[in-house]
Amino acid sequence: MVQRHLLFLFNPKSGSQKNKRLYDEIHEACSRSGIRYEIQTSRADGNYDDTRRHILSNAITDVIIAGGDGTISAVTSALRDLPVVFGILPLGSGNGLALAAGISRNLRSALETILKGNHRFVDAFTINQQFSCMLCGLGFDAQVAHDFDRQTKRGFLKYVALTLKHLTRIRNYTFHIQAQQVQLKTKAYFLSIANSNQFGNHFTIAPKAQLSDGLIDVVIVERSNFLFLLPKLLWHIRNGRITENFKKTHGIIYFQTQGLTILNPDHAPLHIDGDGKPTADRFKVEIIPNAYRLIMP
Repeated sequence: MVQRHLLFLFNPKSGSQKNKRLYDEIHEACSRSGIRYEIQTSRADGNYDDTRRHILSNAITDVIIAGGDGTISAVTSALRDLPVVFGILPLGSGNGLALAAGISRNLRSALETILKGNHRFVDAFTINQQFSCMLCGLGFDAQVAHDFDRQTKRGFLKYVALTLKHLTRIRNYTFHIQAQQVQLKTKAYFLSIANSNQFGNHFTIAPKAQLSDGLIDVVIVERSNFLFLLPKLLWHIRNGRITENFKKTHGIIYFQTQGLTILNPDHAPLHIDGDGKPTADRFKVEIIPNAYRLIMP
């Protein structure tokens, strides 16, 4: 049996007294379980070449990502071809992937899940060959993500404040969608492409989405009376209740596919796993089945 050797990668932006306490928890739990471990910081520039060499030369078996969805996306993209499994200590603002995987936001409980080490393959996808572990979007939510990236203080309340701010200048974007059995042109406030059912914070954007079903879920909000619709829409998203009837009567388009092409003539802004990215006038989205192994309860 292979002796486990855990590498914890902490996002320094998440650094706080909470993290110092968590370091002590990690030391106590790993010592008690007889599991080797070490702690490093994640890379803001996304360059994990040194980390790759360290993993291979030190027989690392598990890479544990302590951060949010953007950090998880960057690390798994860079290291998923290595013979390691990934774990999550959710320290982000939304923690969408952790919640979709059933990982507790209670860090002690999440650490216990990691020490048990049960894992399975999960899917991911690419958008114009850029990796996404969970969710990307075009339009309103991406504009919020770009603004959020520029903040020195982050967190859920800051995200809510920015969302409300951007509601005053919300606009429609034109999208041309080509997918299996779906061809449409629409004007929409935002378009979400998901492998996870989560926006984060238990807001369920794609109720049918599963982490390992080989499908991408596409959600388009196109109704012109969006501000009037917003409270009802948020309630349905919060409770995972975007039903067929709701879609038909409130301008929500929702379908599943293995891949799609999006024409973006209005250059709607883009986010990938919550991080703002440069947009383009055309996107090709493709599923990656069994992209990496994730420790889950």
